[in-house]
Amino acid sequence: MLYRGSLAAGALAALALPSASSATLLYVTSYAGTVTTLNLTVTSPSAASLQSIATSTECGAQPSWLTLVGPNLYCLDESWGQLNGSLISFTTSPTTGKLTLLDKATTIGGPVSAVVYGQGGAGLAIADYAEAGINTFNIANPADLQPVQANAWVLPQKGPNPDRQEKPHPHQAILDPTGKFLLVPDLGFDRVHVFSLDQVTLKQTELAPLLSPPGSGPRHGVFVKAGEKTLFYVITELSNQIIGYSVTYKADNTLGFTQVYISGTHGPEPVPAGAAGGEIALSPDSKFITVSSRNEASLKIPNFDKTNSTQLASDPLITFSINYDTGALTLVQKFPAGGLVPRHFSFNKAGTLVASAAQKDGRLAIISRDVSTGVLKEYVANIAIVGEVNCAIFAE
Repeated sequence: MLYRGSLAAGALAALALPSASSATLLYVTSYAGTVTTLNLTVTSPSAASLQSIATSTECGAQPSWLTLVGPNLYCLDESWGQLNGSLISFTTSPTTGKLTLLDKATTIGGPVSAVVYGQGGAGLAIADYAEAGINTFNIANPADLQPVQANAWVLPQKGPNPDRQEKPHPHQAILDPTGKFLLVPDLGFDRVHVFSLDQVTLKQTELAPLLSPPGSGPRHGVFVKAGEKTLFYVITELSNQIIGYSVTYKADNTLGFTQVYISGTHGPEPVPAGAAGGEIALSPDSKFITVSSRNEASLKIPNFDKTNSTQLASDPLITFSINYDTGALTLVQKFPAGGLVPRHFSFNKAGTLVASAAQKDGRLAIISRDVSTGVLKEYVANIAIVGEVNCAIFAE
């Protein structure tokens, strides 16, 4: 359960990293108002580099989330403090990394997450944190974004954490494995909103929600398809828990949820005071779940600047294996995320690399990963990006 603190790259030789001289693009957002295209080049099993090859400032003042659909990239501008946010579409260049603006549409205020749905991937559902709602758009023509539907909620009274739960705060849009249901964890409302989706019209119908423990603040979730079973795990930001459910598909086109697991974000180990659960993601092979915990500064790592001997503080990425039969999670490892406040991280398609966005440090770290064990191994590359780095995805 310990992490490897060394930045030495010798252990990479045993990992299935991309072949020598292979290159992959990543897209990274920052609250400084930029979307940066990075070129990740793996020159050998023990060496990699990150280079910024293009930057766009056309996603507005506060880019917060990226969704890649074929050659098109959809970016959300959170526009914190403004009445509305924005959805911006770009076409990408696999050679230069340049983003070319296609269209811009207005959303409910504070968009922070989006997911593609519907027939032919024609729909995009967006969770709007600041103004307590969701938007859906028809993106069949990325150069002509068309609004489909909007929902907003009102909180009858403040939640148990009145500073954070003064109103609903949807934080993520998630699609179930069948593509027929949309789920939206709501940090302010202590529930996960559930919708059925019309695949053709792209409209949604709200169903009975999944209720979370009072004051828990559900933030993000992830589905796991385990044979005939479907599991759903939620990370809560305020209570720092992982809650697992068995999902039932009912004859009346609704979902049922039975709790099968609950623990702190650190599993059986205590959660440090002041921590805040962040991201939750499923490994590409569906065998492991990894979560990020922010505001801990509980781990130390060598400085990425080789001329500086001062160690750096880091929050953790925490990995669990999944028991398909029971839904229980077993703690595998805590590994430093490469800096403070890992708001977002993502796996490459092969599961051999993790891109970790350290928001507070303005750093993106690339971490090698053992696919068979789920263990994170070493930092293979890192790069500083101006502002608060908040989302990073592989262009695969």
